[in-house]
Amino acid sequence: MNQLAAMRMFARVAESLSFAAAAKQLGVSSAVVTRGIAVLETHLNTRLLNRTTRGISLTDAGQVYWQGCTELLTQLDMLEANVSSATRESVGVLKIAAPECFAATDLSDLLTAYRAAEPGVRFELTVFESMQDLGDNNHDVWFSAERRLRDSSLVCRPLAQFRDVIVASPAYLAQRDPPGIPKDLCDHDVLLASDTLTRHWEFHDAHSSQRVDVRPIFSSSNLMAVKRAALAGLGIARLPRPLIESQLHAGALNLLLNGFDVKGDARTVWMLYSGRHYMTQCVRSFVDFVVAHYRGLESLS
Repeated sequence: MNQLAAMRMFARVAESLSFAAAAKQLGVSSAVVTRGIAVLETHLNTRLLNRTTRGISLTDAGQVYWQGCTELLTQLDMLEANVSSATRESVGVLKIAAPECFAATDLSDLLTAYRAAEPGVRFELTVFESMQDLGDNNHDVWFSAERRLRDSSLVCRPLAQFRDVIVASPAYLAQRDPPGIPKDLCDHDVLLASDTLTRHWEFHDAHSSQRVDVRPIFSSSNLMAVKRAALAGLGIARLPRPLIESQLHAGALNLLLNGFDVKGDARTVWMLYSGRHYMTQCVRSFVDFVVAHYRGLESLS
């Protein structure tokens, strides 16, 4: 027996003192209501209604039960209304996970612009180096900035692509001549954004491709650590351009090997989220906002 449905039937019958009227309000047949009340009385082992040829009336137990049902159903309706309202309005806490390189660049501007439109939203941000670092899925939206996205059960929306560039600080270049061609990197101090000690970088221009083996003096899986080392003048680094755009404009870092493109350097910014149909309005509106933001950037480029 669906006790809650039976309680709603009983409450309607108690209000109208009519099986037919209650059935019409509930959109079911009188037989369904009659059977529901009978099952409820059997479950409670108590007669709730007096039935006579002249009509029905509440027993003393039925009067008490009706009052209790009314209070309970009112509270339940209020709870459902509050939850339903939360799915229609952009309010509450939005839990976001993002890599450090994205959290330090685009994300702050995104959150600022979104909250200007939806001031009822607050944010909880988890910063990670790798998606594997996240021990749970207790987030509403994830961002990832990788060359290749790992398999995921989440909805994955590509937002933008960006490329790596070769850079060094003026302090480093004051001590060493800048490389003119990729092979000159063999004679320089290289900073590698990787946990592998030896790697190679491939370059190409209009005429040929060149592969350069790099033996770094500094290696880290943390892009921010490599960026800070480059700014300090420790060596030459290969970094995502958005991560260092402000330093390039300020002259704190200089672009190197401008006539060459780095092969295999494209990274994609992804937004990941659950595709569940009961996604709150807060999450849904944020997803739509982010997608519209990057589409606007594409139209300007």
